[in-house]
Amino acid sequence: MSAPSGTAQQTTPRFDRFKFTKKRFIAPALLADEAVIAAVREHAALHGLPEATVWRAVRKYIDEIVPAFNPLAYAWIGIAASRALLNLFYRVNVSYIRRDSFDDLPPDSIVIYLINHRSNADYVFSGYALAGQVAISYAVGEWARVFPLEYLFKSFGSYFIRRRFREPLYHTVLERYVQLVTRNGVTQGIFPEGGLTRDGKLRPAKIGLLDYALGIAREPGFAERMYLVPVGINFDRVLEDRSLLRELGASEGKGRTGRLTQLSEVLGYAVWNTGRLLSRTWKRYGEAALVVGEPIALAPWFNSLEKSGRGLFAMSRTDRLGVIQALTDDVMERVGEIIPVTPVPLVCAAIQTFDADFITRASLLERMLEVRESLLDRHCQVLDATEEIGDTLDRAYELLRLRRVALREGAGYFVLPRGRELISYYANSIAHLLGEFASAVRARDALPVHAIIDF
Repeated sequence: MSAPSGTAQQTTPRFDRFKFTKKRFIAPALLADEAVIAAVREHAALHGLPEATVWRAVRKYIDEIVPAFNPLAYAWIGIAASRALLNLFYRVNVSYIRRDSFDDLPPDSIVIYLINHRSNADYVFSGYALAGQVAISYAVGEWARVFPLEYLFKSFGSYFIRRRFREPLYHTVLERYVQLVTRNGVTQGIFPEGGLTRDGKLRPAKIGLLDYALGIAREPGFAERMYLVPVGINFDRVLEDRSLLRELGASEGKGRTGRLTQLSEVLGYAVWNTGRLLSRTWKRYGEAALVVGEPIALAPWFNSLEKSGRGLFAMSRTDRLGVIQALTDDVMERVGEIIPVTPVPLVCAAIQTFDADFITRASLLERMLEVRESLLDRHCQVLDATEEIGDTLDRAYELLRLRRVALREGAGYFVLPRGRELISYYANSIAHLLGEFASAVRARDALPVHAIIDF
């Protein structure tokens, strides 16, 4: 990396004591919560239902949401499995902008990590990367509520949420759960984008879960203990990249891929990679990199609002959410600033600056060097920043060749038609960091088709 950093130490994780609390104790606490009781009465009156029926719905929500944290599963099974899987697929790189900034946090600090969301592997990666410091609780979407993923995620302390489910009763239960665990010092990991990026760019931040967590600052003594930590993640290969691009195309009216086609692709992928493992021709998918930023104390933010006569909880809900949105956007900007630059995004960004479907190796190397120097001048987190630029290109090209994205011919490289969207996808992950090259990269989102070479 270009900035001072330290490799994460994989030691025994520090568990938040409240995570040992059994689910059978958390559920009664939520059932006795005054806000939940009021929401039940309001829901029953609004829909003309018996309160007993509504309470059954609440118990179902609690069963969905509340995890059954198992420290043995987390420390022995989860971390070991995460390490094995990640190192099977990637060369893993974890660094801190300033590692000693965490040493200054008070023992009773309440820490919330805000993380960009590129892959479903982010849950595994960030949990593994930070395991030496703390066991983190993540909000996981309904996609993972299948056996055995549901059991595994819950045993690791994650909780499930229903995205785009607007029922006020459900959100009251979810809010009070988030506040209960946050109040008791459970570290939270939040992906503010609310879903995976489909085009590689950072998505606008959503603030629902953060708004819930910040709600504990209504009570004395909590605002001073709260910290936000930006975390940036990037990959040389996102496992779901083509699926995400298909979803993007479908949203733009290009048609949807049938389930049978998707299933056949997944099975083909599994068989092909199993064959590579058995034949010992397996090659990893390049770099998986995570950068942890410096903790941001929220006490000054709360105090500044109070001094301006606009205390956060004295505001109307609309104004409060607007202020929290501004805070979240600011932190997500910091997340964007520390997203690591791995070889494939660097090469793809350089390719995007050319208005051609064939690029000579000499021209590409020169442009890569210019782009890398520009990134380093702005203190961006560039992996292997002192490596020979030709070696960086060769490592990235091997991955692009295997994906049928680019093909070397003679003194240069062709971008193959089926690889055009992937070039754009990976370039977009760092486009916001590219300074004078950003406009050229964004202008080339639709790469030219080479009429002859394809396979």
